[in-house]
Amino acid sequence: MKPFLIGIAGLSGSGKTALARKLAAATGGCEVIALDAYYHPQSHLSLEARAKLNYDRPDALDWSLLTKHLAALTRGEPIEQPLYLFERHTRAEATRRVEPQPILIVEGILALHNAGVRQMLDLCVFVATRDSECLRRRLERDIAERGRTRESVLHQYDSTV
Repeated sequence: MKPFLIGIAGLSGSGKTALARKLAAATGGCEVIALDAYYHPQSHLSLEARAKLNYDRPDALDWSLLTKHLAALTRGEPIEQPLYLFERHTRAEATRRVEPQPILIVEGILALHNAGVRQMLDLCVFVATRDSECLRRRLERDIAERGRTRESVLHQYDSTV
């Protein structure tokens, strides 16, 4: 049976991940595919250069690999999903094995951007949240979970987000 694919998009800090996690917990038999895992690896660049990149652009993502992985999961095949290291701005060498599930949720700011991915989705959701609330949440998250400073989060938010 083909899994039911849900795409959840919205601004950075809008609540996409929280919504995806709550849906996954409520449904059981659900896997969340974070779009962040599909940022292109940047290990060929210095950490300083990586930190200056705009990760909120469509070309920052490996759409080909994501599409390939979603197709495999819909065929009932497991995948090796990349792991993204936010504090290093690149992928880890390790991967995360993802098994096919009855429900798959793709979440990220650009989850609904790519036509090939969007065609695969059975349900598209956009989470609308006030800009001020998004910034507050992003500050909290990036400092607590991603090892960022307040200044670096504000600079990135102002320059690229």
